[in-house]
Amino acid sequence: MAAAPYFVPRSALGKAPGRVPSERINLAIIGLKKMGGAHVRTLLNHGDVQIVAVCDVRRDLREATKLRVESHYAARRTDGKYRGCEAYHEYERVMARDDIDAVLIAVPDHWHAIIAIAACRAGKDVYCEKPLSRTIGEARQMVGAARRYATVFQTGSQQRSSGNFRRACELIRNGYIGEVKSVHVEVGPVSQPVYLPEEPIPDGFDYDRWLGPAPWAPYNKLRVGSHYHDGWRRIRDYSGGKMTDWGAHHFDIVQWGLGMDDSGPVEIIPPSPRQSLEPLPKIVDGTGVSPLDPSWGLKYRYANGIEVVKDHTNGLLFVGTEGKVEVNRGHLRTWPESLRTQRLSSNDLRLYRSPGHHTDWFDCIRTRRRPICDVEIGCRSATVCHLGNIALWLDRSIRWDPASEQIIGDETAARWLDRPKRAPYRL
Repeated sequence: MAAAPYFVPRSALGKAPGRVPSERINLAIIGLKKMGGAHVRTLLNHGDVQIVAVCDVRRDLREATKLRVESHYAARRTDGKYRGCEAYHEYERVMARDDIDAVLIAVPDHWHAIIAIAACRAGKDVYCEKPLSRTIGEARQMVGAARRYATVFQTGSQQRSSGNFRRACELIRNGYIGEVKSVHVEVGPVSQPVYLPEEPIPDGFDYDRWLGPAPWAPYNKLRVGSHYHDGWRRIRDYSGGKMTDWGAHHFDIVQWGLGMDDSGPVEIIPPSPRQSLEPLPKIVDGTGVSPLDPSWGLKYRYANGIEVVKDHTNGLLFVGTEGKVEVNRGHLRTWPESLRTQRLSSNDLRLYRSPGHHTDWFDCIRTRRRPICDVEIGCRSATVCHLGNIALWLDRSIRWDPASEQIIGDETAARWLDRPKRAPYRL
């Protein structure tokens, strides 16, 4: 008996049901604002993990989150006490802890690659919010690091863990709409260069570290806000805009539905001028007065002739020779209508069935399998988004070789595959 593993059920300790302590994953969450805060709220009630560290460049946010975590766990203990979550300013201190098994990264896009690769090197498993990276080059380096260090790496494109999207892709992959001819995708506009006046930096906010590898620019609350109309997501130095934000969801499902997880398009064609009518938010003063978004009508062409078009639809619409499937969050519609309840045959392809995006990652950490949205998948889906942005920024078609992951015959466009980083930050 003395030699046997010693497991104490949580119920025996007067604690809420869940995994015994020896089975729980010690987790750190890096980036605590909009999405990071949402992950904290969800994972506090997840029995698979214990949040033992939080990290952010905002002092008030990290201290408030530490208090929230410790108060939550204290309320679940019979003695009402808990002091087991540390708050950090620098992500490097998280990586130095041997007792942290995994990190969840929810910082702005321009920080994803540096922190994720550092986590791989430190032996931590990784969940990184989408889009995977700010550039195609960064994404490929993230794949390399994950493979080199055998990291279980989940990309936060969680629509793959939704039954509606899996069902739609199974209908498409098994030929129930015939030969796919086109896919229509609704995502928002690209990011842009932005010039904003300098404002005082709030107390307790390390703005220089928030900028990190991005070019220096004066602080302005609209630059660092978390929402599209007043934040970093619309600014090219930090993000690819809604093209990479929602594109990392919807173009990801395009790739899944077409069976292109290890490939991508071969040509990207920007629309003719003023083809689109979608308003693009005015981003200097947040008034909402806007010009027209020039990105509607952007086309991707795959080697098999399928065209993917950025336009107005309810999420995604796959059009085949014998039917159509439209899918979005909480929405699945088919033509003919009977296709929606079509039973798959015993010989049909079944796609990966996820128990939930977080749970899938935790299960894979234990089994060392690759999760439903492995880093390679995140890389390929982000690449589709980035290629669209490059074509739109340059206002010309580009050709892409998905095998070598190179832009063909356009040296200027190829320079956008990666970007320099502000010293001393590097991968």
